[in-house]
Amino acid sequence: MEEAVESVINQTYKNIQLILADDASTDHSAVKMAQLKKKYPDIEVLLIKVNKGNCTAFNEAYKIVKGDFVIDFAADDVMLPDRIEKQVQFFNTLDSSYGVVFTNADYIDGEGKFIRNHFNHLFKTGLLNNIPEGDVYADVLARYFIPSPSMLVKREVFDKIGGYDESLVYEDFDFWIRSARLYKYGFLNESLTKIRRTGASMSSGWYKQGDKQLHSTYLVCRKAIALNRDDNEKEALLKRIRYELRQSIFSQNHKEADLFFGLLNELDSVNNSDRILEMINKVKFPTQWLRRLYHGVRFE
Repeated sequence: MEEAVESVINQTYKNIQLILADDASTDHSAVKMAQLKKKYPDIEVLLIKVNKGNCTAFNEAYKIVKGDFVIDFAADDVMLPDRIEKQVQFFNTLDSSYGVVFTNADYIDGEGKFIRNHFNHLFKTGLLNNIPEGDVYADVLARYFIPSPSMLVKREVFDKIGGYDESLVYEDFDFWIRSARLYKYGFLNESLTKIRRTGASMSSGWYKQGDKQLHSTYLVCRKAIALNRDDNEKEALLKRIRYELRQSIFSQNHKEADLFFGLLNELDSVNNSDRILEMINKVKFPTQWLRRLYHGVRFE
């Protein structure tokens, strides 16, 4: 936590309000925050008495935000010293239709050692062949590509969408589609953030059996049905649903698989491959090992 805090304090851009929010954690974060507050008196500390999740904690902190831009930053990550200055300068080159600026990022391990570069990895593994910007609604709906900790967001975006949806256990997919429906996204092609990946990272729980984040993804896909405006956006949603359907089946999250298949039915878009996946899900064949093998070969 201290490294993350000091990376914010040591920014070349000095007009910063730093808010630390603790949602009744049990890992002594509140004690660490108190120590940092003593060392850096300008830090604002918000202690939430009941743990209601990241989305609620952010919304509570957002109530005391004063600036024109907002960064939702994890306590394990690190900003390069000129990150905010460069993003604010880049925002000043864009027109008022832009609400978010994101950048490239590097992943580091628990010891701070380099693991890989975000976009280099997506290109290398064939998950991405260009970096979308501008109107990215269909892009963020279809697939993941934005490193969330790299985003600088206009305050008016959060005001417009009403903050994070507190019924969800994670925020970025929902934020992307709701904000991208209203605002454009700008991309600054520099690695200005180090994102820490450890066994305790929230992302490490993706697609495990009983994954609550997967159910939140289903809820966001359901939201997108009402947000979509044309056939291209419908196809983007179908791509996402089919991806999440496969992940649900091969991680043995059978309930969510049924829900994603239900969305395909609702959109009148079930094909023969979908029906085969539905049958596999009904059999409940143990498939987690197959998914781990595939990802180990494909992406590592």
